[in-house]
Amino acid sequence: MASDRSSLVSARAEQLDALDAILPFDCRDQLAGILTDDDVETLKHLAAQGMGANTLRALASDLAYLEAWSLAATGTPLPWPAPESLLLKFVAHHLWDPERRATDASHGMPPDVETSLRAQALLKAKGPHAPGTVRRRLTSWSILTRWRGHKGNFAEPSLKSALRLSVRAAARPRQRKSLKAVTGDVLAQLLSACNRERQVDLRDRALLLIAFASGGRRRSEVAGLRVEDLRDEDPVPLDPKDPNSTPLPCLTIHLGRTKTTDAGDDASVILLGRPVLALRKWLAATGIDTGPIFRKIDQWGNIDRRAITPQTVNLVVKARAKQAGLDPALFSAHGLRSGYLTEAANRGIPLQEAMQQSLHKSVAQAASYYNDSERKMGRATRMLT
Repeated sequence: MASDRSSLVSARAEQLDALDAILPFDCRDQLAGILTDDDVETLKHLAAQGMGANTLRALASDLAYLEAWSLAATGTPLPWPAPESLLLKFVAHHLWDPERRATDASHGMPPDVETSLRAQALLKAKGPHAPGTVRRRLTSWSILTRWRGHKGNFAEPSLKSALRLSVRAAARPRQRKSLKAVTGDVLAQLLSACNRERQVDLRDRALLLIAFASGGRRRSEVAGLRVEDLRDEDPVPLDPKDPNSTPLPCLTIHLGRTKTTDAGDDASVILLGRPVLALRKWLAATGIDTGPIFRKIDQWGNIDRRAITPQTVNLVVKARAKQAGLDPALFSAHGLRSGYLTEAANRGIPLQEAMQQSLHKSVAQAASYYNDSERKMGRATRMLT
């Protein structure tokens, strides 16, 4: 039996090799040991349908967790479609009241299920899960159910009610992806930390300017930029009302499909001035004329042919924050995205105009940055100052 299972796992690992451009190599063996043959076929089908690499990675990760949880909680792989009772069990195992757990050991995730998931390095939370994580995994579960041709029970009132009540009971505050936004003044400090002429400074300066000025691009989008995505445009005047004012260098970045665009969209953003000059300086200094724009640099200054990872973008922000005398724990790559909209609000740029650059589709989400800015500057918060 053990040898049969080993053969099955090896066969699945070979199947997952077909997704080597999407799934991290170091987790492929773990996925092969958790996912079923049908799971692997579903992921391959999604990849063939053109699903974005980041979305597919997230789905694979969530699917592996769900399969491992189902085995630990019920002794069987995930059923498709999942019965309503199993969805409710998932919520109950992940969103619970810490105070009640202290007096009732049966409340929340059973100890044997927790032990199994921790042994597989799949469970890291010390208490109830973040509500956003639970909702995301339920969404992934729903997406995979639809792709398998089933309707599912994710819209049932009982599930919505259980989620609402469980979130209230868990009483876990929502965590920001970046505790502080990288607004214009913070960006200036980060740039001051990479003002030398070493290649790593040229790269990081261009990276920070491009990530911010392009609307606060996500770290995966920054890491995935290629020279082929760039298109030089005619210079534009510094003052739109004065065609004879100083000309600014201009280029267009084609982003293709992003997290907030549809498969058929060809998203693009326009860059002017300093970011364009910094990018051209980095490319000219390194001779990069094709392939990834932002590449790995070793400790001796050698430039790799491979692109940086999304995590590297995060590390650049934190490293430069530390060098600038800021607390790196307060900043992350997402701070560039929130910072762009916050800075736009501070400068009085209309929301719709800022959204054309940030490519936010949700007005409510983008407007939250504007609302915070207006509330801080408004009279209602200053009555007792």
